[in-house]
Amino acid sequence: MSQKPAYKRVLLKLSGESLKGDYPGVVDHDAAHHIADRICEVYKLGVQIGLVIGGGNIFRGSQAERFGFARTPADHVGMLATTINGLILGQVLSTKGCKTRVMSALNFDGIVDTYNWNHAMHALEKGYIVIFVGGTGNPYFTTDTTASMRASEIEAEVLLKATKVDGIYNKDPMKYPDAEKYDHLTFSTALAEDLHVMDATAVAMCRENGIPIHVFDLFSKDAMLRAVCEKKGGTLVTGDQ
Repeated sequence: MSQKPAYKRVLLKLSGESLKGDYPGVVDHDAAHHIADRICEVYKLGVQIGLVIGGGNIFRGSQAERFGFARTPADHVGMLATTINGLILGQVLSTKGCKTRVMSALNFDGIVDTYNWNHAMHALEKGYIVIFVGGTGNPYFTTDTTASMRASEIEAEVLLKATKVDGIYNKDPMKYPDAEKYDHLTFSTALAEDLHVMDATAVAMCRENGIPIHVFDLFSKDAMLRAVCEKKGGTLVTGDQ
């Protein structure tokens, strides 16, 4: 496989659940190190990496409903969860020789830097993996939307959406053996058929800003490298032309 990257700068979106793997707890050591290894492979090619991680391994919206929480404080809890995950992943990456910087949309003085576009761009250019946490800083927005927003802001050439399946299917492949996988989709098809690539706001923002979305299996060996170096594997979502 070619080791020459096809992109200079990417935005990687991870779910919080990816940090737990098959472990019943919050964060699994092996899963965290596996993810960090895959990221380091791309980092060592000289690719500039922005990263957004969710918080679902710690707190999910469904839990908020069971507790009877209002949406706004529930989303605040989720933003805090993304910050915890970002700090954990940043430390694991640091142990592997990657320079990292965690930046939050919320103010956590003394723990993480507050998000600043100029500082983020400078850090990327200096070879730091910039981990964006705290969501957008506002309730009612998902971390998918955060990812598309940060991808647009840092002028990423692609949004890499890491999942537990090898792309986008017409229905859940975990439940339906006859599910069909798409190798390529347009934004319009993804939105019209409600294929759950990312939430609709995130997909629409990527379409508006001309940022393709590449969905791949994070736990498949070389899948992220193939996506970055060959633009292959998984499912690529691009413009209508």
